[in-house]
Formats: sequence, C-alpha cells, structure tokens
Amino acid sequence: MRSLLRNLSLIAACMLLGACSSALRWEPDTHVVRAGDTVYSIAFQHGLDQHELLGWNRLDANGLIFPGQRLRLTAPAGYVPKRATVARRTAPAARGGASPPGRADAVRVDWRWPTDGQVIAGFGATAKTQSGVHISGRIGQPVRAAAGGEIVYAGSGLPGYGQLLIIKHTPEYLSAYGHNDKLLVGEGDRVTGGQQIARMGTGPGRRALLHFEIRRDGQPVNPLSRLPRR
Repeated sequence: MRSLLRNLSLIAACMLLGACSSALRWEPDTHVVRAGDTVYSIAFQHGLDQHELLGWNRLDANGLIFPGQRLRLTAPAGYVPKRATVARRTAPAARGGASPPGRADAVRVDWRWPTDGQVIAGFGATAKTQSGVHISGRIGQPVRAAAGGEIVYAGSGLPGYGQLLIIKHTPEYLSAYGHNDKLLVGEGDRVTGGQQIARMGTGPGRRALLHFEIRRDGQPVNPLSRLPRR
C-alpha cells in the first residue's frame, strides 16, 4: 500500500512539474496585461519595438489594451512589418553598385542632459545599468526632459525603476527616467526639451540618483553616445 501511494505521489509530482515546465515555456512569449500597463511600458519592459508589439497583436495605432489580455512577445509565422514593407517600396534604386538602405535614418533628436550631476554608473557597467546610466544628485533635484516629445508612460508598474517616466520623441526614439521622488507630468502630456518633468528620488542603496535610458526601436543605446559633452 505504501509503495502504491509512493508511486501515485511520484506520478502526481511529475504531472505537476510537467505543467509547470509547460507554463514556464509559454510565459516568456506572452505578457498578461495588468492595470496601468501601456503598449509602451510593455515594449520597454521586454526590450521590444512598440511598433512590432502592435503589429504582432493586431492592435491599432491607439494601442488600446485591457487588464487580463494576453499579448504575444514574438512575431507570428509569416509576419512582415509594415514599416519594412514601406521601406522596401520607397527605397531608391541602388547606384554604382551601392546597396539600398534598410530604412531611412531616424529623425534627428537634439539631446540634452536630463539633470545635473556626475555619471556614477556607466552603460552596462553594473546589473542595474545594463540599459542606461545612473546620474547622481540630491533628493528633489530637477529632472528634465532630454528632448521634446510625448509622455507615454508615468507610473511605478515596472519593477526596478521606481517612479518612472517614458517619453516618445520620434517613432524610433524613447527616453526613460527612473527612481523619481515625484512626477510632475502625466501620460499624454507634451513636453519640451529641458522642461522639468520630475524630482529626483533615491535608487539602489538609497542613494539620490536618476536612472536614465535612451532606446532606439526598443533597444537600449549608450546615452553618453547621444548626450553632448560637458
């Protein structure tokens, strides 16, 4: 009897592990929308281009989503990005053996420093700055928009960023401002470069700092390669 119970327990455990394993394989390819999520915050969290997230899930340009909705994080079979189609259709013919460009260059963005202070953790230097930099300062210090654009996320729903703002500057470029003490703008607001958008808060180690990122097509780039020298 004990042997039978032990075998039944093992079978049940295997079935449970199999179910868990299946769930683990599935979850990385989907995101379950939570209250406060936006297409931009989801794309930002998973390192994706928001245009791809819209296309993969057949969402319109407004990006309307609802809590509990499952969004795929990978392209469906046979998916062709609309922007790629347009780029191929509008690309000029090659001359002199030169290959046509994959797509037009991004609209120029005039970047400026988002706050005063020294860079205390460079891009990729630590686990906390794999996608941006840390700039030191004092609690309450002004945080400013690094360029003009639209606030597409304002909140604290992304783990590891504290009070976070994301600004859309062009279809390609976003910037992000984490670990704020107070947000002074909200989603949908238009801001100009240099406008104060938040007050600095504390980050890792309870140190006053700003976590700052620049992303192009969803991928982090080194902000120091874009910001002016000082």
